[in-house]
Amino acid sequence: MEAQAYYQQFERNVRIILDALAAGLDLRTTALETSLPIEVYVLCEVLNQGAGEHFTLTASGVARLAEFQQQFMKHEGQTLAAMQRVLADKRAVMATPEGRVLTKEMLIRRLEFFNEAARQVNVMRTQQALGSPSQYVGLNK
Repeated sequence: MEAQAYYQQFERNVRIILDALAAGLDLRTTALETSLPIEVYVLCEVLNQGAGEHFTLTASGVARLAEFQQQFMKHEGQTLAAMQRVLADKRAVMATPEGRVLTKEMLIRRLEFFNEAARQVNVMRTQQALGSPSQYVGLNK
C-alpha cells in the first residue's frame, strides 16, 4: 500500500484499535502489548523532531495510544498538515539512537504499523465474536 493511503487511513486505524481496547480486547497474549506503546512513542518522536509538533507521553503500556489520540484530536488539522509536510520532504533527516534516518521513512513505517495493527485487531475481534478460544501464547492459564 502506498504511503498516501496509509496516511488517509491513519485516524481510522487508531480508532479501530482504541475501540477494540474499549470493548475489552485483551492484547496481553500478542506482540501488540509491547509494540504498540513503542510505536506510539516513536511516532511522537517523528512528529516532534521531524515536524515540530509537541506531543508528550506520560502514560505507559497501551494507554499511550489513548493519550496520543487525545493530544492528536486537540490539534488534528495542524498535526495532519505536519504529517503531509514530512511525507512530502524527501531529504529531511532525524536523529535516532542508531544514527540519522530519513524522517519520511520513519513516518511511513509508523503509518504501516498502525494499518497492520488495526487489521490484526479486527481479526482478533472477529474471532472473539465467533466465540473462538483465546490464544494464550506462553501463558499458563
